[in-house]
Amino acid sequence: MNPLSGSDPSADLPRSAPSVYGLFGHPVHHSWSPFIHGMFAKQTGQDMIYRLFESPPARFRSEVLTFLGSEGQGANITLPHKQAATELVNELTPRAQMADAVNTIVRRDGSLIGDNTDGAGLLTDLTSNLGLKWSAPRILLLGAGGAARGAIEPLLSLKPVKLVIANRTVTKASKLAAEFQDLGWVSGCEFSGLPDRSFDLIVNATSASLRGEVPLIPIGVVDSGTTCYDMAYGVGDTAFVAWAKRLGAGRAEQGWGMLVEQAAEAFELWRGVRPDTAPVLQVLQARAARVTDSPSSD
Repeated sequence: MNPLSGSDPSADLPRSAPSVYGLFGHPVHHSWSPFIHGMFAKQTGQDMIYRLFESPPARFRSEVLTFLGSEGQGANITLPHKQAATELVNELTPRAQMADAVNTIVRRDGSLIGDNTDGAGLLTDLTSNLGLKWSAPRILLLGAGGAARGAIEPLLSLKPVKLVIANRTVTKASKLAAEFQDLGWVSGCEFSGLPDRSFDLIVNATSASLRGEVPLIPIGVVDSGTTCYDMAYGVGDTAFVAWAKRLGAGRAEQGWGMLVEQAAEAFELWRGVRPDTAPVLQVLQARAARVTDSPSSD
């Protein structure tokens, strides 16, 4: 500093602009992603901005490509665009190929790389945050859409004795199960075709909680040894979590941890540093407890 002027010469030097990232979806106004990535950036000392882009299907492709062709260094993709995003990147990672969906795009050396961090986020939340451990568990996955598809490979890494995919229509469930037969014992059925016996883990990958509903499944699938996990999240119990508690499930959890962990995975892909998720999840849950909203899913 110049003692005569009292000013810092470096203050006049040009500074690089912060890196810009964003979330594209429809709708996205409910998203907690800017809050989460803002905490990650502060924690790790990253100079970045994270924005929300309300992007209906008719404008999705052009808006994402315009963003990533200019200021955008990377993007998150949420409903209803995760499968459409597979068609606009130059390359898919193996887990994005397996999920047939992209929720994270990285701009690298002039190319767009599509990845899927949802399954990794789910697995980390189940095993690390919640500390769940099983030996050859019986797993029930509800739904056969994009969210379910992204969860199958991570759930099979738990080495279940069986993984049952249940859906409103048996055709879609059976077709999805057949695609993963080489990774483990997987079968598909309709909700009403489920056996009236308990599972160790039930994962709700349907959108029912977003409507305040629960899939029509037999109550016998839940007992005191069952962990019920809803991929949706919200203030207070989701419909699925409340249902599981009424049936006496051993544990009933919603997807706040999955939300934070999948975001951390994307953040590391973009910035090369892994944030500590525990304090972020703690603050997020405390903040959510002070407001009123409806269940959401990123």
